[in-house]
Amino acid sequence: MVKGMETLYSEIVVAGCGNPLFADDGFGPAVVEKLKDLKLPENVTVVDAGLGGPHFVFTLLNPESTKTLIIVDIADFGGEPGELRWLSVDELPVGSYRDAHSWDLTEPLQYIKDDIRIRVLACQKKYVSSPEMVIGITDEVQRAIPDAVSEILKEIGVNYGTA
Repeated sequence: MVKGMETLYSEIVVAGCGNPLFADDGFGPAVVEKLKDLKLPENVTVVDAGLGGPHFVFTLLNPESTKTLIIVDIADFGGEPGELRWLSVDELPVGSYRDAHSWDLTEPLQYIKDDIRIRVLACQKKYVSSPEMVIGITDEVQRAIPDAVSEILKEIGVNYGTA
């Protein structure tokens, strides 16, 4: 690595994954939009990783400077629609977490988990329309967005006096 390159990478990266064109799949990007409205510490980067999240996220990390990766996405963990759950990489069964191109994210996350603390904030989906386009998150998942923002702020150590 070129000296000084580590400053291009944040200590904490929050990546919202998903596609707003597929109903609840837009949860991650919606949470990121709310986070971008807030003043966050300089050591935090918040990105809408979109549909290509798994490919894109890994370009934002440097084990020498990145300490924490927070992935925000929908999941089906058998909860109530809109329920939030923090998952560790070890809780993601192999093959359970794939991108739109069926690339399994679990394996590369396993490779980096010893160098970078990885947390996945999952929201139980109600409805994902893929491959048909349906713009709009269901009410249950929409109501989870403020709680997701609050959870992430706690995770990165930011308190706006509302916690």
